[in-house]
Amino acid sequence: MTSIRYVRVRPANASPPHSRPHIFPSNGPRKEPSLSSPLCLLARKCRLQLPNLQTIPLFHVERLAPSPSTRYPSQQPMSTKSAQQAPTPPGRVLAIVNQKGGVGKTTTAINLAAALALDGLPILLIDCDPQANTTGGLGLKQAANRISIYDLLLGQATIAEAIIPTNVDNLALVPGSKNLIGANLELVSQDRREFRLRDAIQPIRAEYPFILLDCPPALDLLTLNALVAADGLLVPMQSEYFALEGISELVSTLDRVAQAFNPTLGLEGVVLTMVDDRTNLSQQVAANLRDFFKDKLFTTTIPRNIRLAEAPSHGQPVSIYDPRSRGAEAYIDLAAELLARNHIESPGAKRRAEEAKQQAAAAKSTRKLRLWPYNK
Repeated sequence: MTSIRYVRVRPANASPPHSRPHIFPSNGPRKEPSLSSPLCLLARKCRLQLPNLQTIPLFHVERLAPSPSTRYPSQQPMSTKSAQQAPTPPGRVLAIVNQKGGVGKTTTAINLAAALALDGLPILLIDCDPQANTTGGLGLKQAANRISIYDLLLGQATIAEAIIPTNVDNLALVPGSKNLIGANLELVSQDRREFRLRDAIQPIRAEYPFILLDCPPALDLLTLNALVAADGLLVPMQSEYFALEGISELVSTLDRVAQAFNPTLGLEGVVLTMVDDRTNLSQQVAANLRDFFKDKLFTTTIPRNIRLAEAPSHGQPVSIYDPRSRGAEAYIDLAAELLARNHIESPGAKRRAEEAKQQAAAAKSTRKLRLWPYNK
């Protein structure tokens, strides 16, 4: 929209003219009027000297209504920086984080890790939440004598000692523990308390294409350790109004962490969870998030599905509990989109591509039978 500036003409260091001031629009820099212009004739009539004319701006017309993007935080580096700008180290660490609870972080961590593992990739899942729901969702019960992420952060065990197998092929787990509640206080006096998790997982990064961190719904030392250790952030976001209100706080917090501790931290993407396509609200929230996050918003959305809620009670990811459910298919599509963004081809994708080629070759070599009458 073109800005319009209105000016009033009056003599310098003089009282206002006897005639009514002349107001005219100006859409650009002020130019000296010609002798034959109406302004020059008016100046002569009022016995004013042209070189002594002054312009006084009255007001500047801007946009009356803010654009949709101004209702959200400014485009900070966290929301626009590509995770591929920095050299990608072996093994990509993704923190599944959102300071709002109940948005599907643990569900996304379990089922995304399972979908990647079932596609043939070795995956490590680390439970950083004191509630240890990720550990229970994979069928592992609480055990007081088991090495957990708590021992890892306090330096009492190594990452190799803490990793345990799960009932999903290619999926390993570093279990959580209720003792993590006290880790926030115990880490306060420790040296390099923000880098404990990064230093712990460094020896095994090359063994896993993806390491997923399930973060608690709080911005404490546990979440800070996950953000410092991560290469990218995967943000599950519920398709409701309150999710929009938390965007500014989330982006601001992640920006401060990136500037202070982890300059290479980038936003991997935002995934919409608990989506009900039948409601206008879900569609409006998705449109607003797409306007703000652009291509950082995953095209795959996770629908509301009863199988997703039932699977943790059986200690299984939904891809094993009910592979034909909408929830299982959604997380398989999300895993495929994540791999495509990182230019990684899984063994399962290679196998499917090879099978498709063999089927195409077999169909081409099959002799077409012609039955009488041939003209039909």
